[in-house]
Amino acid sequence: MKASELRQKSKDELKSMLLKMSREEFNLKMQKGTGQLSKPDQVRTVRRDVARIHTILNEMTSA
Repeated sequence: MKASELRQKSKDELKSMLLKMSREEFNLKMQKGTGQLSKPDQVRTVRRDVARIHTILNEMTSA
């Protein structure tokens, strides 16, 4: 997910995306812990997307 795409969304949309991505990150961590994760790089991608969303939300509140 690109930052430019995220900047076009509203605050509410970003917050709902953040909740969804956080849940996905949790599920991937659980799968990794039990050895059921087929794509280990997916955890990294989701974690970076969560960080990107946090960054955009912080930019919106400070601007």
